[in-house]
Amino acid sequence: MPMLGLGVYDMYEAEAVRAVGDALEIGYRLIDTAEMYRNETEIGEAVKTSGIPRADIFVTTKIANPSQGYDSTLKAFDESLRKLGMDYVDLYLVHWPIRQTRKDTWEALERIYAEKRAKAIGVANYYEHHLDELFGYADIRPMVNQVEYSPFLQLPSLRARCRKEGIILQAYTPLVRGKRFDDQRLQRISRKYGKTPAQVILRWDIQQGICPIPKSVSRARLEENFNVFDFTLSAEDMAILDGCDEGLRVCENPMDY
Repeated sequence: MPMLGLGVYDMYEAEAVRAVGDALEIGYRLIDTAEMYRNETEIGEAVKTSGIPRADIFVTTKIANPSQGYDSTLKAFDESLRKLGMDYVDLYLVHWPIRQTRKDTWEALERIYAEKRAKAIGVANYYEHHLDELFGYADIRPMVNQVEYSPFLQLPSLRARCRKEGIILQAYTPLVRGKRFDDQRLQRISRKYGKTPAQVILRWDIQQGICPIPKSVSRARLEENFNVFDFTLSAEDMAILDGCDEGLRVCENPMDY
């Protein structure tokens, strides 16, 4: 799985096709969609028309909350493949830990994986107690856990647990929708490296072994976000960013599910 990808939440129709096409042209090779985003058809079109071999593009999608359950997950997965125009996805995730259905949903994901229609399976928005429950019945452990994560929401215990269990942590809304770009610590580090606050945050993720999937429809911003492989943050600057945690969320908290 590439260490940097494009999230496509809230992208629709021609805008989604154009943004994903731009991203693939720039060099992105991980595209993260979901049933609930209602743009799988557009993502599939952009991948198909990019001219890039399907095997070179890592495509993630997720099972929506109303579709969870064993039979309904299998049906929803078939529909996602149809919309994407693909015969497999690289990663299929449980989008949210819905208490009543998460066991049956995971069993369906294990079947999809066994049938080689998803090359990897995982979860999203799972915290430690969700993982504890999952490990109690899973025959196959999740390979990825996608959560809200940024310098301002660091989840150290979950990060350590995923590392211990061999689960890749993937960060959505890693840029906090720009809400902390004016943080003075972040500004100082940005000036030091001649990089933007967004680039510094994404580099901080990557140096921790965490895969960020920022979203943008602007080609200029897509290029900016991808241009993070030509510098390395010092241990001192990583430590400064490590000190920024303030529990800031921009999305719903899954802790109580």
